[in-house]
Amino acid sequence: MAVIASTDAQVRELARLMRAEAEGEGQLGMLLVGNVGVNRVIADCLDFEDIRSLPDMIYQSPGGFEATQESYFYQRAREKDIRLARRNIAGERFDPAENALWFFMPEGPCPPQWYGQWNIGRFKSHCFYNPLPADCPNVY
Repeated sequence: MAVIASTDAQVRELARLMRAEAEGEGQLGMLLVGNVGVNRVIADCLDFEDIRSLPDMIYQSPGGFEATQESYFYQRAREKDIRLARRNIAGERFDPAENALWFFMPEGPCPPQWYGQWNIGRFKSHCFYNPLPADCPNVY
């Protein structure tokens, strides 16, 4: 059962985002990006109070994803990427992004905090950051 509503077109958009942000980090890296995206839709807190759908999340401005500004984001979604996006939409969560609302790729080690949010882990080149449970209970 899906944790957020989506159309087939929106699933393809999420798949394209996951690929654009983390294709070089393999399937798990893409699933982690998908976790962050789905978490932002359900969060209703902090920077994501007005996010109600996958398109709202993907194209959020300011605060959205840099990949949407690049041509590679607009490549056609592949079936294998669509399957990964469906797993995220179905509610599968993966460590360290189970409750994360942010990620980024630093040039060195992950800072302990990023914009006031705590680092909860790293996967390959991406660092992931959780909100405090009291600030965003919907993602926990």
